[in-house]
Amino acid sequence: MAGGILPDRDIAQLSADGRIASERPFDADQIQPASLDLRLGAKAYRVRASFLPGRGNLVEAKLSRLSMHEIDLSGGAVLETGCVYIVPLQEALDLPPEIRAATNPKSSTGRLDIFTRVLSDGAQEFDKIPAGYRGPLFLEISPRTFPIVVRPGSRLTQIRFRTGDAQLLEAELSALHETERLTSAADANISGGGIALSIDLAGDQTGLVGYRGKRHTGVVDVDRRAALSMLDYWEPIRRGAVGELVLDPDEFYILVSKEAVHVPPAFAAEMTPFDPLVGEFRVHYAGFFDPGFGHSGAGGSGSRAVLEVRSHDVPFILEDGQIVGRLVYERMASPPDRLYGADLKSNYQAQGLKLSKHFI
Repeated sequence: MAGGILPDRDIAQLSADGRIASERPFDADQIQPASLDLRLGAKAYRVRASFLPGRGNLVEAKLSRLSMHEIDLSGGAVLETGCVYIVPLQEALDLPPEIRAATNPKSSTGRLDIFTRVLSDGAQEFDKIPAGYRGPLFLEISPRTFPIVVRPGSRLTQIRFRTGDAQLLEAELSALHETERLTSAADANISGGGIALSIDLAGDQTGLVGYRGKRHTGVVDVDRRAALSMLDYWEPIRRGAVGELVLDPDEFYILVSKEAVHVPPAFAAEMTPFDPLVGEFRVHYAGFFDPGFGHSGAGGSGSRAVLEVRSHDVPFILEDGQIVGRLVYERMASPPDRLYGADLKSNYQAQGLKLSKHFI
């Protein structure tokens, strides 16, 4: 198996070989071009605080000591803002020694400001599954802005499987941009192993530049599409006179990049979630970009990156065109059978500024 990120057919083969165990068969659209959605199990545990099990320790053992309350998800349950929950996932792993994995929130999860991280037994880091890992998976969930309704089978996070060294070096990334045009920027900033993305505060023809999440709203059912009125949950933000936006601490913003992004079919990409060199703020919770994102052959013709933005500790001024993050590209072990946006329910292909699929 060539080095790189495993495509959909290899993920399906891992399942067929018993390397991915599941409580029930996969949903029809659960395998994505370069990742697998992970599903919540039947129970959630309210815990006082986030934790890592640490080397040699089982998550279940820590839960037996730290759990404050057990919640049955079978009929749907509300997870409140400001609380931390641990949910056993329906999928478990028995990875071969050459395959490791990493997890990331799904796009809709990030756009709802739901902070999620995956834990595995013996983990000393969140969201990283070592090669050869055998055991269960758990999801830490902490809604930040909106209370949410979840149930068994809800899909908030996704996992990618890797072999070898998949990331492109700076020279390789520059060469790929020359042939594939990875960003619409006239003078692409390629350094540090990634392509820089800047913030768009000029807005559209109406002056709309983004949205700020409202507090004290109703609940969001994570499994219901187009069910909620946008204005009940979001405050539109209009273009300012000087092209600036002050990020207030503890507020959540949906903004968009100036550049359109292209991920060719033989590659996948990931947004770096936080870079202290460009400011004390986080610009992306959900960082996976699938093969075919923004690809013209998959109906994209360039798609802008929607950014989930939260300032840390202090107010921070963003200016139009300011660099806010970098997109890192990785090789696929082989091209996937299906691309993002082609024959898939791809909600954010050819996107501009766009809220999650739950709002109308």
